[in-house]
Amino acid sequence: MSNKNKIIIRVTAAIVTVVSIYIFAPWKAAVYYFYPLPATIQEQVDNAVNWGLDGIIVYVQKQDQEGQFYTSGWHNRDKKIPTAPDALFKIASIGKLYRASAVAKLVARGDLSLDKTLAEYLPALAGRFEYADKITLHMMVSHRSGLPNYTDNEGFSWAENTIGTEENLALVLDTPADFKPDSDYGYSNTNYLLLGRIMDKVLGYDHNQFIQAEILTPLNLQHTFFSVNEVDSSKLMSGYYVGYPDDFKALDQGFVATAEDVGIFLRALNDGTLFTEKEQAIYMSIYVYEHTGWVIGYYSIARYHKDIDTVVIQFVNTVGENTLIFSNVVYDRIVKMLSKG
Repeated sequence: MSNKNKIIIRVTAAIVTVVSIYIFAPWKAAVYYFYPLPATIQEQVDNAVNWGLDGIIVYVQKQDQEGQFYTSGWHNRDKKIPTAPDALFKIASIGKLYRASAVAKLVARGDLSLDKTLAEYLPALAGRFEYADKITLHMMVSHRSGLPNYTDNEGFSWAENTIGTEENLALVLDTPADFKPDSDYGYSNTNYLLLGRIMDKVLGYDHNQFIQAEILTPLNLQHTFFSVNEVDSSKLMSGYYVGYPDDFKALDQGFVATAEDVGIFLRALNDGTLFTEKEQAIYMSIYVYEHTGWVIGYYSIARYHKDIDTVVIQFVNTVGENTLIFSNVVYDRIVKMLSKG
């Protein structure tokens, strides 16, 4: 991108910020949180669109019942195509649940060790990351490695870059650690980029093939993919940033799935059917059972609510300004409605 275009984007961003302060102001989200709950979840998702979100998909699966879908707004705003329950969506960091599950399975079968270090698995990087000989696999999975997050680097742009590439990794090579290994928690996408490399190395093939064979296929998840390049783009929900006309769907930024597929996976992760007893014990020691995901144009929430034995997945295709706060409020209101029966 030229310097001229970058200047135009920055100036436009400043104007957009001013205009959007009122539309998605934090105080509006706070006020909305206390609004009376509507009679139905469908009314709630319709209200969310009326308040400014472009499109929303909610999947609710309670106990052993069939999943229910609630949609509103646009699948594609420019073409006026309404949202569809079976739309594909970029689930971003929710994908870490799948990769952490793969790590647990590989540790259980002895292919990986949680105590081995980054330097042992990837010796070529031993001199490129501070404390590489002290950072264990366990620390990487649980975000306690201190590895700097490449998506926080000034050279990374969500609006321009794919994720998980060698170019991403190069941004943080030979940079100081955020903290000493295991002395703190620091969410870092670099951890999972490197975990992918480590799994590739021990397997001798792409770890996504392992995830396909050991997780997706057994759960019959036929609508989960590793890249936008694997899908029919017309089935992928468009993604928007407040105030910009651009559709960010073409950027390749990780996992793509339907809400139902994510819900089925999350149920299996939480009820233990995804794992053997040994794998379950390992997973419990390394990672979480719910996640959110954010890439430009897409925000997703995947949680299991044990008190009501219900999985709730929410996809929103509008980000920027305070839409994340508002989207979380919408999600919380839906869970409140479900809790009330």
